[in-house]
Order: sequence, then structure tokens, then C-alpha cells
Amino acid sequence: MACMKLGSKSEVFHLDGHTWLCSNGLPSDVIVEVGEMSFHLHKFPLLSRSIVLEDLIGQCCGEDGKRCLLRLDDIPGGAKTFLLVAKFCYGVKIELSALNIVSLRCAAEYLQMSEDHGEGNLITQTEIFLNEIFGNWRDSLKALETCEEVFSHAEEIHIVSRCINSLAMKACADPSLFSWPMSGCENVKSPEGTVFWNGIRTSAKPQPVGEDWWYDDVSFLSLPLFKRLLLAVGSNGMKLEKVVGSLMYYARRHLPLLGRQSSIESGNHATPGSTISTAADADQRNLLEELVELLPDQKGVTPSKFLLRLLRTAMILHASPSCRENLEKRIGSQLDQAALEDIMIPNIGYSIETLYDIDCVQRILDHFLLVDRDDPSSNYIAEEGQLMAGSHSLTPTTMVANLIDNYLAEVAPDVNLKLTKFRSLAAVIPDYARPLDDGIYRAIDIYLKAHPWLTDSEREQLCRLMNCQKLSLEASTHAAQNERLPLRVIVQVLFFEQLRLRTSIAGWFFVSDNLESSQNPSGNLAFTRNDVHSQAVATQDRIIAVDEMKERVSELEKECLNMKEEIENIVKTKGSWNIFFRRFGFSKSKLKPNEAKASKPKNSRGSPTSSAPLLNGKKNHSGELGD
Repeated sequence: MACMKLGSKSEVFHLDGHTWLCSNGLPSDVIVEVGEMSFHLHKFPLLSRSIVLEDLIGQCCGEDGKRCLLRLDDIPGGAKTFLLVAKFCYGVKIELSALNIVSLRCAAEYLQMSEDHGEGNLITQTEIFLNEIFGNWRDSLKALETCEEVFSHAEEIHIVSRCINSLAMKACADPSLFSWPMSGCENVKSPEGTVFWNGIRTSAKPQPVGEDWWYDDVSFLSLPLFKRLLLAVGSNGMKLEKVVGSLMYYARRHLPLLGRQSSIESGNHATPGSTISTAADADQRNLLEELVELLPDQKGVTPSKFLLRLLRTAMILHASPSCRENLEKRIGSQLDQAALEDIMIPNIGYSIETLYDIDCVQRILDHFLLVDRDDPSSNYIAEEGQLMAGSHSLTPTTMVANLIDNYLAEVAPDVNLKLTKFRSLAAVIPDYARPLDDGIYRAIDIYLKAHPWLTDSEREQLCRLMNCQKLSLEASTHAAQNERLPLRVIVQVLFFEQLRLRTSIAGWFFVSDNLESSQNPSGNLAFTRNDVHSQAVATQDRIIAVDEMKERVSELEKECLNMKEEIENIVKTKGSWNIFFRRFGFSKSKLKPNEAKASKPKNSRGSPTSSAPLLNGKKNHSGELGD
């Protein structure tokens, strides 16, 4: 720590209880009271340095020659600082440091100890040392912290702003170019300035210092000073990501609830309304609300994980509705950057219905879609409702769709989750955002399993959230055997799966025909031996792939046959084929009741034969469904 010594005389002040006595051999003629302390001094040393003291002494001295009594309760720094002032007036040795320079400079200004009232006066001496302080990071930081004690006086003579500007300049500069001390970047050295490695003395090499080296130091500042420092580093050109990093560090230090796991994750179910009960929590709430106001408005600068932590803490502390709405909008604007575990916000309201706060996620999602729709750089074609062709990376909307589908799967086991809430959250996602509907199908299946009391009508409403044509092969196979799904949905899955396989098989046969027609005759010697070998390997691979596809088709046909038998059993228990076909939307004009099993249905112009499902793996000669 830097220091500066003033004066040359030896100590003449002695403390007796609450009284400082000056033992210079002359009787005291001035008593100065500062708070509970009294100073028995002499007029001439004081009035020769301070205009204020000269005026006060002149006003209080009576004609009777009694000792003058002065009260200086408002002097910056109190009795401790006035003792330094008195020693300076007497020429006694004093030591200036970063811990006392601010209060001493303010006291000198308060007492008007300028050069007009004596050469080398206290204002000049303290200004010289302040300029030296501002060249050092640690001393500037300590000086700024001491400004809290005399804030109004330090603000009036611009010491606070000078300290902040000094710190901001150093924080924004490259630390390797300067020599000010910084915490966390010193090496353990020997007195000769070297370090020892394995018993061998080597020259000390400076360790690299990260751009966040100043985070810990400034996190001890009070919030008003910290806010001003953040504004200063921002105006000095620091990247917003670094400004936010400092704010996040500050929040973690002063908001213990920010890092606390939720009561659900820890296994403890807190009672509603029991989180706010102390003044300390109220202070935390005010601190959080002010920190949220400091967050930059730019999208993506503040990590979504940190924003969601702030939102959860704001709910625990019952922050103002405007604060929570602000956080929800910030999260919504960059929801594609969030992780599943971060949006699992527990429901801590007064009326707990569900385990997790579904309404909060709904509001966040609504705001994301609102921002995404207005974003001209959105990666989809709205007119066609399709993802851009050739895009190899997921669009933000697709990432959010996957996130919400996974979220729905996590909250679906909650027996208190109403069907309307589940459907409203899932239905907000546009159809083009889901290249595959496996995620929403998984969530629906979990919800159906956890809510077995749903009616057939409610199950069908729920299944309308997914598109059977957009299920993968694995999902389609699972759905075709899923007893929880409505029968209509199972038939749709089987139909689209057969249609997909038929198209794939046609494509493979087309490739196989082209391959056979392009093969070189055996007597042609134009190909080299390597070409023949490579072509044979490729042909063998294609043959194996076709065989695997045929085997898969055979398996699916067996599954379809089993499904048909199950459907027939279900229909028999309900009365007749007429009931079955009415359930799946066939009119009486297309199929007569007495022809359900006695004859084969004839083809009608309203149903194309090219896309009919192979329920038993075969077609009749007219292209219609067989029994």
C-alpha cells in the first residue's frame, strides 16, 4: 500500500480518557470538541492553517481571556480525522494512506486549509497523494471504499468519480501492459525476486491474467458504487459480456438464494408463502430488483441460465411483478439458449396446483414466438411453413420446439396437470418447427400413462397435437403397439408407415434396376481389376440393404396382420363391422353392413387405390383392401 509522510516533529499528543492533550509546554487556550472526544490545543497553530478555525476562534474568544470552546461535530471523518488535522497543524509526523486520504482530504476542504492560508497546506498535500493513489488499482479501490464514510463530502469534491474513473480505466486496459498490483495474479517469490522449482532457482515469469481479474475486487463495493463502476467501464468501451460477467459475480456473492437448489430438488416441500419473513429477505429482494435493472437489453449478452436463476430467486423473494415480467421477457427473447433443467421452475405460489410453474413457461414461450415472428433473420419460410432447404443447423424455433417437447415429457407425470394446460403449451409450437414429432409423441404417451382416467374424446384431442406422418420408424413401431392410443390413431400410424415403406421399397427397386442395366458385360476388358472389384463391393452392399428392407417389410406385414386380428376381435365384441367402419368414417354408400365379412369391398372413386394400406400385406386384383 502506498503511503506518504508529512511533518517532522515528534509526537506531542497524548490521550487521557476521552481527551487529547498537547504537551508542548504551553497551557491550552482552545478546546475543540468532536463528538465525545475533546482536544486541548492552542490557537496559533490552528488559525495559521485553517480559515474556518480562524473565524471560529475569532468569534468565540471573549474579552475575559478564557479558553475558547469550539464544536466540530460535522467535520468529515470525525475525531479520528481531526486528530490528523491537528497534528498537521503542529507539524507532527503523520502518515497518509489509502485508508485515510479521502476523509483527510474532505476535512481539509471542510476547514478550508488551502494555499491561500499557508504554503504547503493540507489540501495541496492530500491532492498530491491522491494522484499517486489513482495510479494504483488496489489503493484506488480502498480509497473508493472509504468514500462511503464521507460520501456527501467526497462526492462534492469529485473524489468518488475520480476513483471510479481510475478503476474503470484500469479494468478496461490490458493488465499485462501495466504494473499496478492486482489480486490473484501474484507469484510466490523469494526475497531476491526469483522462484524455486525442484530446488533450482529460476527467474520468475508473470502468470497470464484473465480479463475477469477485477470481478472479485469490485464485488465488495456497495451497490451504488458498483452500479456507477459498471456504467463507467461500459462507457470506456468494455464488452457487454464482461460487464455482465462482473454483474453475475456480484449477484452470486450478495444473493445467497441465487445458488440455492429449489425445495423440490432437495426433497423438501416448503409451505406456500413462507419464504419472506425477515428484513434480510426484503433487502435481498431490493438488491435483486436493482441488479435486474442493470442488465443490458441486448439479446444473448446475458446467459439464459443466469436469467432463469434470477427469475427463480425473484419468485422465492416475491419480487415485484414488473421485475419478474422483465426477466420473463429477457428469457423469452433467447429461449433457444436455455437448457431443460433451467426451465424446470418449481411452483412456489400461494395456491399450488402443479409441481412446476407451467404458466410461467407458457408466458416465456409466448414471448419467444412473438419476438421470433418479428425477427427478419428468422430461418424459416413463413409462406410455405417449412424449414429452409439445405439448412444443416437447427433453427431457434426448432430448438425451442425440442425444448418444450422435453419439458412436456418431464411435467406430464404430474397427476394434477390439467389436459387444457398441457394442450395449450404444446399447441403453441408451430407445425413447421417440428421436423419430427417423436418428442411430442413421447410427452403424450407419458401423459396418457399418468392420466388413465381420460375419456376417449379427450385422448383423441390430445393425440391431435402430433402428426402421424412425421413420426420416425422407431416411434411409429412403438405407436402401432401402444394400447393407450385411440384406435383411430393406431390405424393412421399403420397407414402412413406402410405408405412410407412402400415408397422406400419402390426407390430401392428403382436403384437396383438402374444398377443391373449399368453393369458392364463380362467380356468387356475396358475396366481395370480395381474398378471391377469396387463395383462388386458396392453392388453387394446394395443387395444387402435391399434384403434388409425386404426383411423389415415382412416383419411389418406380420405386425399388421396381428393388428388386423386384434381389430376384428374388438369389432366383434361391439357388434358388427358396420360399427367399426362407422367409427373410422366410412359411409353406408361405400360399404353395406351385410358385406363387412361376406364379400370384398369394391373400389370407389373417392378413395385412391395407390395409397391403400396393406393390412395383410396383399392386394386383390382391383387394388382394394383385402379381408
